[in-house]
Amino acid sequence: MAKQENLDPTTSMFAQFKEKTGPIVLANTFIVPKDKSESFLARWKMHAEFMKAQPGFVSLQMHQGTAGSQLFMNVAIWESTEDLAKALGNPQFQAMSVGVPDDIVSYAHIFEKIAVEGLCEA
Repeated sequence: MAKQENLDPTTSMFAQFKEKTGPIVLANTFIVPKDKSESFLARWKMHAEFMKAQPGFVSLQMHQGTAGSQLFMNVAIWESTEDLAKALGNPQFQAMSVGVPDDIVSYAHIFEKIAVEGLCEA
């Protein structure tokens, strides 16, 4: 199973799931050894197809770092933290996650849109 780390050391993913809010953006950055990129993306596709069928799912997009980077970042939009938590806790998803190699590191964090005057709306 992939190693889970906190992107923000002051706010765990568990703490974020206690915050009942939405819509939310899940940004999940992965460090993937270069020789495992292809197998990682194949497994991610399987996970993404499962997530797309879950209640509250809105959209997702995978990104890859440039210049030979080992980073991949999935950005997914969900209607609420509750919907995301239910999907991640689904026994079928949990079973799929067991096979992810433990040399892949995941940094997941939940975000909300905010307003910045003159630039963007919440």
